[in-house]
Amino acid sequence: MNVLFVCTHNCARSILAEALLNAMAPDRFKAYSAGSRPSANQQPHPLGLQMLQKAGISIDGLRSKSWDEFAAPDAPHMDLIITVCDDAAGEVCPAWPGHPASAHWGYPDPSAGDAPEAQKAEAFRKTMHMLHQRLELLINLPSDKLEKAVLQGTAQELAAH
Repeated sequence: MNVLFVCTHNCARSILAEALLNAMAPDRFKAYSAGSRPSANQQPHPLGLQMLQKAGISIDGLRSKSWDEFAAPDAPHMDLIITVCDDAAGEVCPAWPGHPASAHWGYPDPSAGDAPEAQKAEAFRKTMHMLHQRLELLINLPSDKLEKAVLQGTAQELAAH
């Protein structure tokens, strides 16, 4: 099952979700991430990459990218699209090929503001922990909950956890 995590800049929450899901269930899921408006030369946030590495999760291949890559005709077909920031949730999304299920799982931006680095690192750790908990629920769902006909409701139900 292909899952796309979307945020505005694709540098923190969506990158964390992509790396976590790919590490947690590579046999059942292939995760991607993208931003609705990544800045020119946008890169994944260094603290996010550090947290992933500390957890033993590969950061190879992680990069910030536009969601336009996934709306193209030759893009991988997505089964589920999850917005992880409130800004992206309110935006008009591209017409995704195949009409995938979608859900919004909102998280505060750990990179926002000008807090000291230690405080930001803690925000990244907490965000990664919250994502891990919700992704754990997703990967442990029985197969019938992940079928296309019921996936929309299942993904939205997980937003409440």
